[in-house]
Amino acid sequence: MRVMNMRILKTPAHKYLFLISALGILFSTFLIKIPQYSQMDWIIIFSVSGSILILNYYIIQMPPKGNALSMDSSIYLASLFLYGLQFTLLVLCIHSIIFAALQRKIAWWKHLFNFSIYSLMIIGAYYAFIFTDGYIGDIQINNIVPYLLSLCTYFILNLLLVGLYFIFEATENLVNFFKEFIKETIATYFSALVLSLVLVILMKTEELFGLTLFTCIAFLLSLAFKQHFNLFKEISEKANKDFLTGLNNHGYFKEIFEKEVATAKECDQPLSLVILDIDDFKKYNDLYGHIQGDQLLQEFGALLKAECDAANFIVARYGGEEFSIIMPNTNCDTAFSFMNELRKKANDTYIKGVEGLPYGCLSFSSGIAECEKETYSISELLNKADQAMYAAKNQGKNLVEVYNEHSEYSLQRSLSLEKDLEEAEHQLKIFLSKDVYTYRHSKRVYQYAVDFSRVLNLSDHERKTLILGALIHDIGKIEVPRDLLNKKGKLEPHEWETMKKHVTWGKEIISTNKKLEDLIPLVELHHERYDGNGYPYGLKGKSIPKLARILCVIDSFDAMTTERPYQKTKTFQEAIVELHECAGKQFDPQFIEPFITMIKQLDHSGEELEKELVTVS
Repeated sequence: MRVMNMRILKTPAHKYLFLISALGILFSTFLIKIPQYSQMDWIIIFSVSGSILILNYYIIQMPPKGNALSMDSSIYLASLFLYGLQFTLLVLCIHSIIFAALQRKIAWWKHLFNFSIYSLMIIGAYYAFIFTDGYIGDIQINNIVPYLLSLCTYFILNLLLVGLYFIFEATENLVNFFKEFIKETIATYFSALVLSLVLVILMKTEELFGLTLFTCIAFLLSLAFKQHFNLFKEISEKANKDFLTGLNNHGYFKEIFEKEVATAKECDQPLSLVILDIDDFKKYNDLYGHIQGDQLLQEFGALLKAECDAANFIVARYGGEEFSIIMPNTNCDTAFSFMNELRKKANDTYIKGVEGLPYGCLSFSSGIAECEKETYSISELLNKADQAMYAAKNQGKNLVEVYNEHSEYSLQRSLSLEKDLEEAEHQLKIFLSKDVYTYRHSKRVYQYAVDFSRVLNLSDHERKTLILGALIHDIGKIEVPRDLLNKKGKLEPHEWETMKKHVTWGKEIISTNKKLEDLIPLVELHHERYDGNGYPYGLKGKSIPKLARILCVIDSFDAMTTERPYQKTKTFQEAIVELHECAGKQFDPQFIEPFITMIKQLDHSGEELEKELVTVS
């Protein structure tokens, strides 16, 4: 059961706690009637309660996530199948009283809530067993249905009773919670059923000996699994940790970063990334040797870890003297303040030999980039943080720089339009021999992008990226069969699925050229729709990169207004009407009016523009 902090009873979550606790106590009080048990019966009752206490302490931990398998549910179910409801509720009551006395540090209401949940689960499982003709006191393997339904009831009640709390508390996404809960516990609960039947068989022959044997086996399994889990944890940590500094290594950092970015975008929370590099580390190595250089890395890593752990940030050694920090739920302003304070602490931290460095102290340069809703990939964020870090280096080192796409360093590292246009044009001419339509379409979309980029408030880097992306956005169609590209009439469903793959093939083609990596979102995502019904990923709204949303408008307009083998051509006026109708559905509405205004300004009637485009083609 997760730990919960009791506050006031006015919140829905704590009203729910009170209700469940009251129901559990009420039903238990009504159903527990102590008959005249024999001395042997009481011995068994206390023995079963003692076994549950022992097995609650010695749980079985299972890698990789450390999920725990407690045997208490197996014992409760076995007791239910063998002795009935009153006996089992009495066991639960005795166990809960002893456990509360031993664990006095746990708040009383938590003990009460746990008791009530188990009561309701046991009662529900019992009546599911009885109503399906289950027989108390003997095991009947030929009639397995009552056992399965009893377990399912036990499991579903646990799922609902725990899940509803987190729904009322609003700390968990409803769908995600149930998906994770079921995925992580369903195997555990079926194990509990099998083990409960094993225990019934053991106790049916010899009650105390069977219970003792089961408890001993569970205890030994717990020790064995604990050793196995600790060994697994140790090996995993070695695989995920940098040997020298003890920080997360590069590979594990990338794995964590992917998950954190996905979480930040899904929950619409800020996230910042920092790349930092120790200033003049090579000079330090040259002065004092690599052994002392390693010592500096270790001490600097320890400083980073202490500061980041205190702030709940995730730090890793990125490579060499470079380090990276993931800052969940942190915007770039907060990240800047943290890094500036960290920079000052590093300056004030004496490490042997740093007085020989240019600043006479330990210093670093760092770059910060904040994840945005439309951030395409972790590579994009890493590149931005890296650019900002190099800007800090270029400005004299010992600085913290926040990425700004309008800054000078960003422009310096942006695409060289003329040279890259020439390379892209060369690649595009391959279409001439295979699909003249796609070549001409790409040229027209390119011309629209040139004109539209002047209308929009884009940075130089964005403008160049949009223009280049427009030129080669359909390059993946090189991989589409020629007969499919030139087919007359409507495409069959399987043919359309093949056609849609051109965005993925296009991404693969340009991914081989590092200089063109900024174009990947435009090539891969220009068929995503604002309403989430596009492809290949079904991204929605601002989660689609801005330039891909712009290109979607341009590309669709040209596709509507020029002849296609499988689609009727629209007039400019018809296409403008469709742009209006699809604003907020297929297209980002903020770009529709500026684009239509541009089209009308280029040619009010549309006829001269059509002639001009044919000439350009």
